[in-house]
Amino acid sequence: MDNTQFVLLGLAIAVIAFLYSSVGHAGASGYIATMTLFGLATTIIRPTALVLNILVATIGSFQFWRAGHFSWKLFWPFALLSIPAAYFGGYLQPSAGVLRILIGIVLLFSAARLIFRRGDPEETVLPSKPMAVGVGAGLGFLSGLTGTGGGIFLTPLLLFCQWAKIRQAAAVSALFILVNSIGGLIGYFTAVHSVPILGIYLAIPAVIGGTFGSYLGSRRLPVRSIAIFLAVVLAIAGTKLIFTR
Repeated sequence: MDNTQFVLLGLAIAVIAFLYSSVGHAGASGYIATMTLFGLATTIIRPTALVLNILVATIGSFQFWRAGHFSWKLFWPFALLSIPAAYFGGYLQPSAGVLRILIGIVLLFSAARLIFRRGDPEETVLPSKPMAVGVGAGLGFLSGLTGTGGGIFLTPLLLFCQWAKIRQAAAVSALFILVNSIGGLIGYFTAVHSVPILGIYLAIPAVIGGTFGSYLGSRRLPVRSIAIFLAVVLAIAGTKLIFTR
């Protein structure tokens, strides 16, 4: 990758961090899509996405908590087993072909989720503890395996099941993404004993974009047009991963 491509990648990462953090996510699927379009190897993409996820999710968790949208009672059952499950998923090292298809499916699912995003439910009810713990474990494993934080699955589930309103779902998902990204990255590092240095270089644009996006998203930014734009990018990248050999 030459200097021009690296600068363009950094700008793209900043934009993705801004857009995703505005809806309570850390941007892993967007980073994966962007790095895929730039032709990076899946073995580099996965841990790099987790590093950027941790940085942006930390900022987003703080911003949505400070804005008063976080619910510990809703969060902890989902997180209880998700962290060890994310560690196990991050430890596994599937073949490049299998990983490419898995990540492609995640991207396409993310695109569909963004397009069919639901509005605020009129009333919400907390899920049962066993249900939340089981769902959290499954999402944690998937997040570690694919290099995402699991928020792309948790947020629509919280809304579809009427367990949370949009900004509350965003706040819970932000911290869920953070803890699972940490678990996944530790699992990955345990298995391979290294993390690509690319994540360090891309940290600055990710932090800048995540700071502005989460601040605006936790307070006033409309998100529907952003969601549609992101869905198009994710669909292109997901299709490229699945069908390109």
